[in-house]
This record gives sequence, C-alpha cells and structure tokens, in this order.
Amino acid sequence: MTDVRARFAAMRRAYPPPPPLTPLTVRARGLDFAVFRSPPVDGTVPLLCINGGVVYDHRLLWPALSPLAATRQLVFYDQRGRGHTPPPPGVRGARVEHDALDVSAIRNALGIAQWDILGHSWGGLLALLAVREDGPGTRRLVTVDAVGPTSAWRAGFEDRAMLRLDASQRERLAQAIVALERDDTVAALSEYNRAIYPAWFADPALGALLQPPRATSDTGYSVHRRMRTEGYDWRDAVRGLALPTLLVHGEADLMPLTMADEWAALIPHARVARIANAGHNPFWEQPDRFFPLVESFLAAP
Repeated sequence: MTDVRARFAAMRRAYPPPPPLTPLTVRARGLDFAVFRSPPVDGTVPLLCINGGVVYDHRLLWPALSPLAATRQLVFYDQRGRGHTPPPPGVRGARVEHDALDVSAIRNALGIAQWDILGHSWGGLLALLAVREDGPGTRRLVTVDAVGPTSAWRAGFEDRAMLRLDASQRERLAQAIVALERDDTVAALSEYNRAIYPAWFADPALGALLQPPRATSDTGYSVHRRMRTEGYDWRDAVRGLALPTLLVHGEADLMPLTMADEWAALIPHARVARIANAGHNPFWEQPDRFFPLVESFLAAP
C-alpha cells in the first residue's frame, strides 16, 4: 500500500491544485439543486460533469476531474435526493427518467445556451438519456466507463469482481451481497458499494486506498432497486443520437469493453477510446492518457 500511496501522491502533484468551486442553489423542476462551478474560462462552453454511483453526490468526481478545470469551466450538481439536493415528493417512485429531465432544466435555470457533458458510470447512462431530451443544448458528449445500454451487463458481474479481490475483500463482498439480497435497504446498498469498490480498479490496492465516502440516499436507492429488479433496455431511446460522442472505457473495467461497443453501434457519431491498464476510473489510474484524450475531443469545434 505504501508504494501505491506514493505513486498516487506523485501523480496528483503533477497537476495543478484544484481551483475552488462556487456553490449555488438552482431551482429546477420544483427542487432546489445544489450546483457547484469552477471559475469560467473565456472562449469555451462549460462542461457538466455527472457522477455515477446512483446514491452518491458530485464529490465522486471532484477533485478527480479538477485537471479539466484548467481549460474550461466545470459544472457539478447533486442529483435529486443526493448530497445537498433535497429528495423529490414520492421518493419510492423515483426513476432514472426523472434524473434525466433534470439536466436540461438545470441548464436553462443557469442561463447556459449550450454546454458539453461528461458522464461517468451510471452518470454515463444518465448523460445519454439527458441528451436525448435536450439535444440542442449539448455540443459534445463524453461517457467514461458507462454502464451498458441494457442491464445484461449485470450477469456474472459479482463473480468477476471476486476474482480481483484478496481473501478478506472477498469475504466482505460476499457478506454484503447476502445482506443486500436479504435486507434490500439503502444501508445494505451503501456497504455493498464500498465492499466491491476495490474490484473496479486495474490495481485493487489503489481501489482500497481510494475508498468512496459513505453515502446513503433513499432516492438513489429507489432508482437502483428498480433497475436491479426490473432490468432496463435503453437502446431504442438513444438510437441515432446526432452529436459527437466519445466513449472512454478502461480495458480492465469490471464491465466489459463490449459495453462501449454497444453504445457506439447505436450512436452514428460516436467513437470508442480504450485506455490500457485502467479500470472503471481511468482519471485516477491513467491520468496522462485520460485528460489529454478528453481535452482534445472537447476542444474540437
């Protein structure tokens, strides 16, 4: 762990310190969304960053994506019922479609005519659905290790995770799986997320070092439970999206590379960028490859 910690610290020192984020409250679709912005950069459109994890808030991507703030303003927000954004009425009926509609409403409330969007993991799916609802408001789209267009990626997912973990980590994950199946509560989901987290990395030791914060959200839990129990298929919803799209995927991700290929088959102007020696979080594991790749794509007219 000492070597991993030293390498990670050296990597972070190679980039400028994160700039301050300015918090503000934005009223959209009947909710007061917590929004956070880095300083503006002249001559560029803002980049909305949508975090994954279903129950997590924007801190899952900040300061991870802070190097991008050197070339453009970054906009983060806490999804409904996560972080500092209050839950909606009727939490048990929360759906991913509701989250997707929030994106264009927040853009309009901020007075932004057009922006770029980056979505990570679950946030990649959310970004794709949001663009479907607000195509003209989005110039370019980046997904980073997005979940697949159907829930078929769940098959064998936990078995693959077990192969990446040491004995104590496997035991923790096994207990978390049992608890989630038995209790099916937001607390059980929180523990499951933390138990499986090291397996998302090409180097599980780095995953253990970068454990995510403890997060609980009844809203996010309702969305997660519905997708887990009912499954989903969003292929028809995103088929034919007409905007430049970059599908970044770590070659060592728990989710197979075929997930990015499936999205690319649906989006005419999409291309897949594979990052070697990276799992689900290439901005942590291969920043020298990840950041130039994203910046080059977003800088195009």
